[in-house]
Amino acid sequence: MNQIVNQEFTFSDGRVVSIETGKLARQANGSVLLRMGNMMLLATVVASKEPKTDIGFLPLYVDYQEKFAAAGRIPGGFLRREGRLNDSEVLISRLIDRAIRPLFPDNFLNEVQVFIQLISSDERILPDGYAAFAASCAIAISDIPLSALISEVRVAQYEGTFVINPSAEQVENATLNMIVAGTEKDITMVEGEMDEVPEATMIQAIQFAHEEIKRQCAFQKEFAQQVGEKEKIAPAVLEELPELQQRVQDEIYPKFYDVAKENYSQKQERSEIIDNIKETFLETVPEEEQGIAVRYLKKAQYSAFRKFVLDSKKRIDGRALNEIRNIECAIDYLPSTHGSALFTRGETQSLTSVTLGTKLDEQLIDNATLRSTSRFVLHYNFPAFSTGEVKPHRGPGRREIGHGNLAHRSLAKVMPEEINDLFTIRVVSDILESNGSSSMATVCAGSLALMDAGIRTKAAVSGIAMGMISDAETGEYAILSDILGDEDHLGDMDFKVTGTRKGITACQMDIKVDGLSFEILAQALEQAKQGRHHILQKMNEVIDAPRKSHKPNAPTAVVVRVPKDTIGEIIGPKGKHIQDLQEQTNTQITVDGDTPEEKAPVTIFGYDQKGIAKAQQAILNIIAVPEVGKVYNGIVKSVVKFGMFVEFLKGRDGLVHVSEIDRELSRNLEKNFPLGSRLKVKLLQVDPKTGKFRLTQKIK
Repeated sequence: MNQIVNQEFTFSDGRVVSIETGKLARQANGSVLLRMGNMMLLATVVASKEPKTDIGFLPLYVDYQEKFAAAGRIPGGFLRREGRLNDSEVLISRLIDRAIRPLFPDNFLNEVQVFIQLISSDERILPDGYAAFAASCAIAISDIPLSALISEVRVAQYEGTFVINPSAEQVENATLNMIVAGTEKDITMVEGEMDEVPEATMIQAIQFAHEEIKRQCAFQKEFAQQVGEKEKIAPAVLEELPELQQRVQDEIYPKFYDVAKENYSQKQERSEIIDNIKETFLETVPEEEQGIAVRYLKKAQYSAFRKFVLDSKKRIDGRALNEIRNIECAIDYLPSTHGSALFTRGETQSLTSVTLGTKLDEQLIDNATLRSTSRFVLHYNFPAFSTGEVKPHRGPGRREIGHGNLAHRSLAKVMPEEINDLFTIRVVSDILESNGSSSMATVCAGSLALMDAGIRTKAAVSGIAMGMISDAETGEYAILSDILGDEDHLGDMDFKVTGTRKGITACQMDIKVDGLSFEILAQALEQAKQGRHHILQKMNEVIDAPRKSHKPNAPTAVVVRVPKDTIGEIIGPKGKHIQDLQEQTNTQITVDGDTPEEKAPVTIFGYDQKGIAKAQQAILNIIAVPEVGKVYNGIVKSVVKFGMFVEFLKGRDGLVHVSEIDRELSRNLEKNFPLGSRLKVKLLQVDPKTGKFRLTQKIK
């Protein structure tokens, strides 16, 4: 029987989390139970016994899942069980994956599955800030090798102070909200959103988070020692052919270096030349050695391109290190949409549309620990043809979900507050061409399309992807602005930054090497700022402010705020009043009675201004408070011997006594005032006891 080991880690602010192993999931290579309050995460890690030497990359699978039972809920849908990971779970899985993947040995090719499950929730605690901590603890006590242990924390700036793993309320009101991952020495991953904060604030937040990460990594070492460290699985021993390797270095490395020197601006042209070099060389290699030769060729290309950049301080497409590719922008590109933009930067292109809908179109978020709605949705599509490839179209994968989320967070920070009352807004980015950061192209195109649609965003947002190539031996490095796809693959850093002229709205950073100093990070952010401002200038040349009105083919929305006790009158029995009003005015009317405010918003949505105005007036009449002495346009509802009853406000009838009707007209009321006829009446009195209304037809 496994020994049960339980240790506690104390955060800097005094909060305590317990880590336990030896009781649950004992057949996994490593498993831990992390608990804080009522929140419990079960993290397991398993590795295959044999390496997959034929695939040439680490087959790592990271999944994070929240069990509905953890929150005392039953899943929706027909099956009533957990299915594929939802977007939130995918995003958390990606955060953990990106933090640990670079730390496996290069030739470790065993399949590895990391699985973190939320098995008990606590509404006061956000579990995603603890998931990577639990995963790394499970790896620490397993026989799976990592070059360093990692941890991951959420850092927020709340009321001017940095907070580690804040509460949901603190996150909601934070001006900065990031997930930061790292080892005891370095930062490996950053992702988050901000309210247009300066670069210096972001660096301070990362430094603050890293101090807590260092303490968690040190705790993991102690925990592993307490459990008893296992002998680690040895990485695969790959067959080596020194003579072939030297031949590649002597014959092919110089050719790759010359390709870099030629500065081909087109990806396909450069790729064809490289492929020809490889194919020609492989024709001279025995078939049984070609797999090893392919590996050597990849390394030679990697080294040659990197060396060229460090030697020349130029890029493989001829640009200077901080130079942005040619940018072309266009708005109103799709005539039938409510807003659209085409953004092209070099060989990366996004065609983005904006559609305005009603509250009925809002996105329902139904996760285990969160039930809510969203009135701003962004979808990112990356078809295979954008890179000249053939792949079956299977819907969005993890990459598309992650890139779309980054663009969503970038633009959400500048959306107007009234969006929640007026429209549901859907932004769709279709990537038509890709060679370097299509997610940043999505941010730029999305910002342009929103302004084209007349959405009053607070400011334009641009985004840029930064890279870095470095030499650990010499300490030499080069920071690259607006990286190509090849530079992303060849580089040591992929750092995406979005923002307005005022400051940063979102970021995503992955570090592939040890030793990124905060000084280099500050330099990268400053260079990114210059690039973002350059891109904003190009965008401003096309449109520098939102349109003053929506397009003629776009709908209009008007909000009327009504006392909550009048909602029943507006809706009517079984929805009759509101349904009739929608049919009569050709509008869609929604009522939000769940708002915490004193008055509920009633949104009137439609394409016909006259219909909207008519519906608005009808609702105003319903909620209007009758005023003695005021003249109203009334409708005759019934005629009796002593007068007639007139509806002067929606749902409010008053008596016009025969003495309050012109004498000549009163002689034949049924003839002079047929049912449904209209007339002006003035409110004379409201009976204080009965609340009945007395009206007069005699108006001077």
